[in-house]
Amino acid sequence: MPHTHPYPDRDLQEVIARNRTARQILTAFSSATLTLTDIWQYLFTALDDTLTLATQITGLRADLARTRRRHADLIAAARATLAAHHDGEADPLFYLRDELTAQHPSTGDAG
Repeated sequence: MPHTHPYPDRDLQEVIARNRTARQILTAFSSATLTLTDIWQYLFTALDDTLTLATQITGLRADLARTRRRHADLIAAARATLAAHHDGEADPLFYLRDELTAQHPSTGDAG
């Protein structure tokens, strides 16, 4: 069964598009009513915060995808290890050691 992403990127793109539209509207309003400069600045800052959060969410999604992939690879290695043990292979832990080394190449060991 394929794993579907619980938070599609499309939603985040829509948030950014709405942010851009809101910024355009505020720019027009702020030009027409200069007496509210402090309020306009507050709103522009809030819109900037939204873009900052969208960037952070994008990074967190990428981190989560990498973590999920590593987890799936470890599960596959564990299953291969169990199958190798069941089949009587001489070194059934090879699959698990190999995956741990692949995930942590700088340590040179499986732990």
